[in-house]
Amino acid sequence: MKCHLSVSKFVLFLAISLVSLPTQAAELYHPLPERSSAIRAAIEKSRALIRAGQEDRKIPGVSVAVAVNGQVIWSEGLGWADLEQKIVVSPLARFRIGSVSKMFCAVAVAALVEQGRLDLDAPVQQYVPYFPEKRWPITARQLAGHMAGIRHYRDEDYSGPLAGAPHFTSVRDGLAIFAGNPLEFQPGTKYQYSSYGFNLLSAVVEGAAGESYLDAVNRLVTEPLGLLATGADHPYYILPNRSRFYWLSENDGPLNARFIDSSYKWAGGGFLSTPDDLVHFASALLQPGFLRAETLKLMFTPRQLANGESTGVGIGWRVDRDEQNRRRFHHGGTILGGGAILLALRDEKVAVAIVTNQLPRFSNDEAGQIAAWFAEAYGNNQNGSYSQ
Repeated sequence: MKCHLSVSKFVLFLAISLVSLPTQAAELYHPLPERSSAIRAAIEKSRALIRAGQEDRKIPGVSVAVAVNGQVIWSEGLGWADLEQKIVVSPLARFRIGSVSKMFCAVAVAALVEQGRLDLDAPVQQYVPYFPEKRWPITARQLAGHMAGIRHYRDEDYSGPLAGAPHFTSVRDGLAIFAGNPLEFQPGTKYQYSSYGFNLLSAVVEGAAGESYLDAVNRLVTEPLGLLATGADHPYYILPNRSRFYWLSENDGPLNARFIDSSYKWAGGGFLSTPDDLVHFASALLQPGFLRAETLKLMFTPRQLANGESTGVGIGWRVDRDEQNRRRFHHGGTILGGGAILLALRDEKVAVAIVTNQLPRFSNDEAGQIAAWFAEAYGNNQNGSYSQ
């Protein structure tokens, strides 16, 4: 008992000592441009917001980046990437991004549509012939907009097919978790968030691209954009700069997160990335170039249900306006040992990414506030070169 109490007190000490963690890592990833006094002020306000959130939530490590007009303006790590080894967070540290992974699938889908290799409105069996037919047909457009009736995670998954964190060697094997379940509603009649829906969408990508999902995302998205730190969180591989992952115990502070294997959901929530990669990724979608104007319009036009109601979701991305009526797209991610938020102001060309190695993550409102500060500092209220 004495030993247990001693360990608990030591871990609690670690939690309390977060206030004295290193709060700023050197900007090691790349030289950043000269910054005006207005930009420096935006950085100071943003850093204070991040520090306050980190300390309040007892998060060991946070990394943040902001890009304007496609150029990274601020990139910084705060706290620990590894508590045990006392390795500080640098912009190189790779974090779990949870459901922000879905956005890489969404952009792969858009690229395949642009190339004429994927019909969004064809039944999924055209690309995934081994997926059983349901009461109603399902399309890639419905999957990308969470309107297909595919169920989300259930508690019994973790005591059943996912018990013991098994490794799945293919996307097809992972679909077996839910492939036998009936649809929960007629596709197109309801919005219901579904990570498993994106797992099925990744199988559609495989069928349309004629290669494995991870190879397709690399060829279509990460390689052409130079996103060298973004990819699958392979649990057994040696991946440089991968952060350690933590969970917050109510009594004992930050503890090592239990082992997970995300091979059943690469598209749904299984990627690692850095904020630098994420803001480069979002910036590539702020104007035509990487994708055509009509493809961007398709991606960022919210889908409508059969009754005419807007879902607020396009091809994967959540699309709305902030309190100042600025157009934006965004998505968050939560996963054991990590959290992420990626948000971009479309006309101001500002992208913000914040990642953590413990939940709770930073919110959409916090990322939006940082984006607003940088937009105001730049006075960058350009009209987009494409419209919705």
